Amino acid sequence: QVQLVQSGGGVVQAGGSLRLACAVSGRTATTYTMGWFRQAPEKEREFVALLSWSGRTTYYADSVKGRFTISRDNPKNTTYLQMNSLKPEDTAVYYCAARWRSDGSSFTSIDDYPYWGQGTQVTVSS
Repeated sequence: QVQLVQSGGGVVQAGGSLRLACAVSGRTATTYTMGWFRQAPEKEREFVALLSWSGRTTYYADSVKGRFTISRDNPKNTTYLQMNSLKPEDTAVYYCAARWRSDGSSFTSIDDYPYWGQGTQVTVSS
């Protein structure tokens, strides 16, 4: 059984940075395409970024492109979301998600991912 355990998040001022982590247990992280999503209050959960299982493909939502970076530490079986130049509109609960070995950049729907982390709150104050 695959489990995703998230850490990081918190409160930061606009313009600041945070790093989220998502540790994969059960199988090695390199066998999964990893995604990050977020859900603001009273809004739908939306795609933020993905990293393909091969590591060859990264893909970002337009709203975070150039500010957020998704990466993976293979020995630690952990995927990261580095968030820089944060804005108040980035405030949301952030979720990591995983799907089995898929390459490409088309996996941007919540229905594409069967495994999910517990979520972590990110609050950006103005």
